[in-house]
Amino acid sequence: QVEVVESGGDLVQPGGSLRLSCTTSGAPFRFNAVGWFRQVPGQQRELVAKIAGISTTDYADFVKGRFVISRDNAKNVVYLQMNSLKPEDAAVYYCKTRIYDSDFWGQGTQVPVSS
Repeated sequence: QVEVVESGGDLVQPGGSLRLSCTTSGAPFRFNAVGWFRQVPGQQRELVAKIAGISTTDYADFVKGRFVISRDNAKNVVYLQMNSLKPEDAAVYYCKTRIYDSDFWGQGTQVPVSS
């Protein structure tokens, strides 16, 4: 059984930074694609950033230049470094990966952005 776990969510002020982490149990990421998504109540879940292979990354336009996705395979962790946070970045952030031809989602970690 593969489990995805996000961590690092916390209240942050506008302009601040936060780093989220995503790891798995039951099977490692290896170089499978991993995506960070976010969702606000009443809205659809949206892709924020994804990483595939060693370091092929892609970002949603609304986070380009502010967020960085990276992976440390030795630790089996994928990070989302979030900088210059805006109030509209407030959401529950989810991590998703595909292992053994199945998609696995975490339970999410909340990121409130408020002064």
